[in-house]
Amino acid sequence: MNAPEEPIPVRRILAFAAMIFGMVMAILGIQIVAASLPEIQAGLGASADEISWVQTSYLIAEVIMIPLSGFLGRVMSTRLLFTVSALGFAAASFLCATAQTIDQMIVCRAAQGFIGGGTIPSVFAAAYTIFPASKRSVTSPLIGLIATLAPTVGPTAGGYLSDGFPGTGCSSST
Repeated sequence: MNAPEEPIPVRRILAFAAMIFGMVMAILGIQIVAASLPEIQAGLGASADEISWVQTSYLIAEVIMIPLSGFLGRVMSTRLLFTVSALGFAAASFLCATAQTIDQMIVCRAAQGFIGGGTIPSVFAAAYTIFPASKRSVTSPLIGLIATLAPTVGPTAGGYLSDGFPGTGCSSST
């Protein structure tokens, strides 16, 4: 007969929920900006060729970081990697919001994608640490479901943000 499993501390569950939120923000970063590209292009005076690099730089940098995060997680710890990634993503997001030129925006988006790319694998790694083997058949698909829903919500959120704030170039409330 198997011994009963110890309950998972609420603190760990809350920390894990915060990690999932950080992962969702990194995934949303792609889709929200996609919906706002015309406003970003107008605001920065970028050409059609230049504006595509706002998305491309993010995705290339993120794709580089995702496999690298396994090594970094072992060197730094998953907790530290996620914390640095989440804080770095927030800082890079601020820099993106304050970019004055298309070149600044492209560099900041690359930094945002690279740093934010560490959040996604960290969540899966943390799930294996936090939850016992008997719960992994539920947690992994749940993380996948949440990661799949983020791109669905992103364009709507991006359109809302672009449309709802004065000074973005397309506000209907002015």
